Amino acid sequence: MSPEGGGRVLNYPRKPWRFFRASLPIQGFHFNRPLVLFQSDDWGRVGLRDQEGLEQLRALGMVLGERPYDFYTLETAEDLAALCSVLSRHRDSGGRHPCVGMNFVLSNLDFAKMSPDALRIYLLSLAEGLPQGWTRPGLVAGYRQGIADGVFFPALHGRTHFCQSAVERNLSENGERAALLRTLWRVGTPYIHWRMPWVGYEYWDAEKPEAERMLAVDLQRELIGQTVGMFAKMFSTLPHSACAPGYRANDDTFRAWAQHGIQVAQNGPGMVAPPHFDRFGTLHLFRTVEFEPATDAAFSVEKCLRDAEACFERGLPAIVSLHSINFHSTARDFCSFTLRTLDEFLTALESKHEDLLYLHDENLYGLASTGAYQTPQGTVRVNVTRKTFTRAGLVRQRRQ
Repeated sequence: MSPEGGGRVLNYPRKPWRFFRASLPIQGFHFNRPLVLFQSDDWGRVGLRDQEGLEQLRALGMVLGERPYDFYTLETAEDLAALCSVLSRHRDSGGRHPCVGMNFVLSNLDFAKMSPDALRIYLLSLAEGLPQGWTRPGLVAGYRQGIADGVFFPALHGRTHFCQSAVERNLSENGERAALLRTLWRVGTPYIHWRMPWVGYEYWDAEKPEAERMLAVDLQRELIGQTVGMFAKMFSTLPHSACAPGYRANDDTFRAWAQHGIQVAQNGPGMVAPPHFDRFGTLHLFRTVEFEPATDAAFSVEKCLRDAEACFERGLPAIVSLHSINFHSTARDFCSFTLRTLDEFLTALESKHEDLLYLHDENLYGLASTGAYQTPQGTVRVNVTRKTFTRAGLVRQRRQ
């Protein structure tokens, strides 16, 4: 599923010239070992303010519960500890634990600064804390401990998840949409995306003409620069991997990422493609296994294992998508079931593949660049080759 529980983001061609482009060959990397990476979005982003917020919104007349993202809230330190516990029970062929790549949203709405008639938004950096009314004791320490233990890998998602100009435009119109935003803000909830898709995504304004939806290059570059600064303040390091909110990115995004030191661009599910470098020297990765028990009514571990095996058979890494909502537990307990099924998934992979390797994005960049990557246990080398594929052929393989 795509972010916020909407329809899957597909990159299938819709015009004749796009069909032609999709048939063109691309050079990609293939590997002689089964490789597994986890990419997970939306960490640090607040939503529904737990049970109290749920009851407050219901008291204001909002009917919640139609979709799982009505219960999107924010992870707790206990949620992180439970995830770390599961990951720490598993090891690959070299003795390394699985590592979840966490894509962080680096700021939230600063509700305390926004009056009921505000026409602009104010942001609070995640490094400076959570918005008024939100409490998560030990959360930041939990992120940092997981990173230190090697089971979390921090990456860049966005400064915000929504498009700021779209939100402020709707505020200025002072209509029903503005009233809905202010109702949510009164109880510490920024928005519920599936109910109001017009908020867009950070670099994508949903209601602009199609050719104008992506923000201008200068504005994207400015936003990405601000986000990189927030990331450095939060984690005392620079990001090397990034995923655009909603997977909405273009060449301007990739160029700006590269200018700020991003080495890996994460692409959403919907197309199987080999890792490959673009003209900016950025390695593009594509999610191939959708592990989303909280939001996918048809989820099964068996389906995820089949998708992973299909990747291994073609020499591609199994890149697993799992959003942070799967680990939330306060408004609704998604975490317990996710952890049980994740444990089952990892156990099955390890029992079948004696040469299995768990990596994160920076490791795969090392493999594509040099054929090796570094771990605390030493240097790991993998036989990496280049092969030519067609995008259309890979899409057809995914559909079979």
